[in-house]
Amino acid sequence: MILQPILDLVTICAAQGIRQVVLSPGSRCAPLTLAFARHPEMEVRTISDERSAAFIALGMAQQLKQPVVLVCTSGSAALNYFPAIAEAFFQQIPLLVLTADRPPEWVDQWDGQTIFQEEVYGKHVKKSFRFPDTFAHADQVRHAHRISNEAILLSRQFPAGPVHLNIPLREPFYPEEGEIFNFPKHPPVVTLESPEIRLSDASLEKLKSELANFKRILLVPGQQEENPALLAVIEHLAQNQQAVVVADSLSNLQGKGTITLHDHWLGREELQEALAPDLVISFGKSIISKSLKLFLRKQEIQHWHIQPDAQAKDTYARLTRILGSEPLAFLTWLATQLPSLESDYAQRWQLMEEQVAAILPKALKEVEFGEYPAVNQILDALPATGQLQVANSMAIRYVNFLGRRAQEICCNRGTSGIDGSNSTAVGASLVSQEPVTLLTGDMAFFYDRNAFWHNYPMPNLRVIVLNNHAGGIFRLIDGPARQPELVEFFETKQSLNASSLASEYGFDYASVMTSEELKSALVKFYEPSTQPKIIEISSSSPRNAEILKQIKGSIAASLVY
Repeated sequence: MILQPILDLVTICAAQGIRQVVLSPGSRCAPLTLAFARHPEMEVRTISDERSAAFIALGMAQQLKQPVVLVCTSGSAALNYFPAIAEAFFQQIPLLVLTADRPPEWVDQWDGQTIFQEEVYGKHVKKSFRFPDTFAHADQVRHAHRISNEAILLSRQFPAGPVHLNIPLREPFYPEEGEIFNFPKHPPVVTLESPEIRLSDASLEKLKSELANFKRILLVPGQQEENPALLAVIEHLAQNQQAVVVADSLSNLQGKGTITLHDHWLGREELQEALAPDLVISFGKSIISKSLKLFLRKQEIQHWHIQPDAQAKDTYARLTRILGSEPLAFLTWLATQLPSLESDYAQRWQLMEEQVAAILPKALKEVEFGEYPAVNQILDALPATGQLQVANSMAIRYVNFLGRRAQEICCNRGTSGIDGSNSTAVGASLVSQEPVTLLTGDMAFFYDRNAFWHNYPMPNLRVIVLNNHAGGIFRLIDGPARQPELVEFFETKQSLNASSLASEYGFDYASVMTSEELKSALVKFYEPSTQPKIIEISSSSPRNAEILKQIKGSIAASLVY
């Protein structure tokens, strides 16, 4: 017999607008599985590998901007969700995590498939709830309804994120033959009206008087989703030289007048004084550029951070003011208040940007084929619509080195791990009609190969694997690069290629080793298909490091300060 509060939970999810469910097979979770599977408004997918399932749900929620439900059985299954839950927490992506559990009296009693599941995700969820394990009293039923609503609303409320419901379940788990599931027609639903968060007129008046003291204002947006209204304000500020806007690729705010090639020159000592701001205004989440972080940490500046929940995020160790406001509201006001910057401050930034924009294409043509020029070639071939999902390590750094992109760019920079890149891209492709391109390195690709171990079509997914048969980024980090153990213990060389995986799953596959082969493979890469397509680019890790150094040297030798 399926307990009525479980059916109520599912119906409350539906009434709250949740439609997508990712579950993994198990017996303890059978009541949840059957309830979601039989609800007419739910679209349920089964992913056997819980670690992959959680990242797939993350990729779906990332695109839908709505919570996606995760369901797993008791025991270590819940632990396999942890990497994706941590990523969702720091990337502020809503997930509703439902873990089936043994009743409390059987925990730590040598019973099967049992661990300490209550609050197992610690600080990496917004809150953890314990669902009632009995419903003999009406108050217990009301309690279940209340926390079902509260968990859903909390996952959406800024900052969005994962919320955990641990659900103890007793046998029997399965309905009797012919048993009817009575989903309530009018479930108890709690709604939340969130006000627009903006600063008071008095606060703005105070800030207005202080802004008059700053002549070198730097605006630094962090990782966030596409926002056309915010982009328009950013472009206004940059083009009118009211602020210098330095935008990494993951800000999705690389518009007209913004600085996007800063990684090529910001570390130079001779430029520190000329480019130093007196005020930094930041918003969004993390940035990719280490050179930008180090540059700002060296400056004696004021740093204002815009954050709707007014929580401190002191990325540059210079935080002086937290602005409790929606970024769009504050920046729209800011655009009406700021005069132009110091006469030549914006021009100095633009001069460096324009020089690199002119030098970089030539430098890329002068080097032999490898990852860096290959990524440049790939980005030029991307469709105008759709999105680019990028794995961590060198893949996202190459994208950032290459400057402005029109497509939305997504990357798991919440924890910056390689463990779920494939699965996140798969999740995005399952809820999108437009092309989803995954650019990944070989270590991330093979680590997450179970992302493709399911039965759901992904005709819009395109995967490009940069296979240098090693963790190539360690050759570019000064510490490990100087160690005799580099090859065995840091790069961890491997001999795999993607052809067997492509054959196993029936994906289209092309292997390339030259620029001409890549150009030919890209011609048909985005043509309609019933299956995903993979391009694997083989290269040498040591040579890729040399190519990067060569391009950096060409730019350094050509810059005029």
